[in-house]
Amino acid sequence: MASVMTISKEKRQAKAVSTVIYIFLILLAVIYIVPLLWVLITSLKDDSTLMLSPWAMPAQIEWGNYEFAWTKGHLGTAMLNSLIVCSVTLVVSMFFGAMAAFAIAKLRWKLSKLTMYYFLIGMMIPIHTILIPLFVQFSGWGMSNTLIGIIIPYITFSLPITIYIMVGFFEGIPNELFEAACIDGCSVYKMFGTVAIPLAKTGFMVTGLMSFVSNWNELLLAMVFISDETKKTLPVSLTKFVGPYHTNYCQMFAAIMIAIVPTIIAYVAFANQIVEGLTAGAVKG
Repeated sequence: MASVMTISKEKRQAKAVSTVIYIFLILLAVIYIVPLLWVLITSLKDDSTLMLSPWAMPAQIEWGNYEFAWTKGHLGTAMLNSLIVCSVTLVVSMFFGAMAAFAIAKLRWKLSKLTMYYFLIGMMIPIHTILIPLFVQFSGWGMSNTLIGIIIPYITFSLPITIYIMVGFFEGIPNELFEAACIDGCSVYKMFGTVAIPLAKTGFMVTGLMSFVSNWNELLLAMVFISDETKKTLPVSLTKFVGPYHTNYCQMFAAIMIAIVPTIIAYVAFANQIVEGLTAGAVKG
């Protein structure tokens, strides 16, 4: 009888804990979703309606805000520039980061730990501390107003986190698989391409998405290094909607919605892989 009561009590406690967790997650979802919905609704208003009733639904949908943001704000060109910069950064950082992570995690050499610490130091350096030296150096090289001038720093700052996460995934792959591949005559490069990469594809998904989103939203470097209107990235173009004497908030929110749509699509499309990858990386690392 006592055991039955104990089991029943444990079930009630477990149910209470689950209820609290679900309530917390619902509140967390509301905190994140409500501001996004408000921005979407506001982007379909005009400024007078926004000032009079900021929380009301729009009486008339103003699709012209999106047309203005896309044409007058040159968001099409800015989005293309951001796509080029982020894609090149993603490919290069993932390629070299994965190779470095594989060498640190699976190859036996004396400086592997020291090399890992060296890359981890890169995660601790604020971008503000090297902004002026980078600008002076790149200006001397004629790279201060080019896309390659921001791609190089983006790659540099993406590599440490890429290496750190990928090391955890590669360490989770059993060494017996690499030993079997070595017995079959695979070289180090072939083991990396045929064994390591397929088994760590979830890690590539997580690090790739993190790198893409962080660089997609980066503003400081792009604002300092790029002054040509045709080469500005999306975050820099969004700043043009804020004027010193007047700001059209509805058009600005329309531009913001256009800017965040790609990242929302990416997160929705790969949500399961992201959760799986972060969980696996946490356990293996």
